[in-house]
Amino acid sequence: MDQVVINWGLAVISGLIGFWVKVMWEELKSLRKADTELADKVGKIEVLVAGKYVTREEFDKAVNRIFVKLDTIELHLTGKDRSS
Repeated sequence: MDQVVINWGLAVISGLIGFWVKVMWEELKSLRKADTELADKVGKIEVLVAGKYVTREEFDKAVNRIFVKLDTIELHLTGKDRSS
C-alpha cells in the first residue's frame, strides 16, 4: 500500500511539473512572437522617420530664398537711411 501512495504522489508531482513546464513554454513562445512584432514595428518607424528628412538641395533652396529676402530688406533699409 505504501508503494501505491508513493507512486500516486510522484505521478501528481510529475503531472504538476509537466503542466508548469508546458505553461512556461507557451508563455515563452508568446513572448518571442511579441518581441518579433515589436521589432518589426520599430523597423517600420525607423523607415518612416528616415524617409521624411529634408534633402540637402531642398535645404539650400530654402536658405537661398531667405537670404534673397534678407538682401531685399537690407536694400530697403539702406535706401531709407540715405533718404532721411
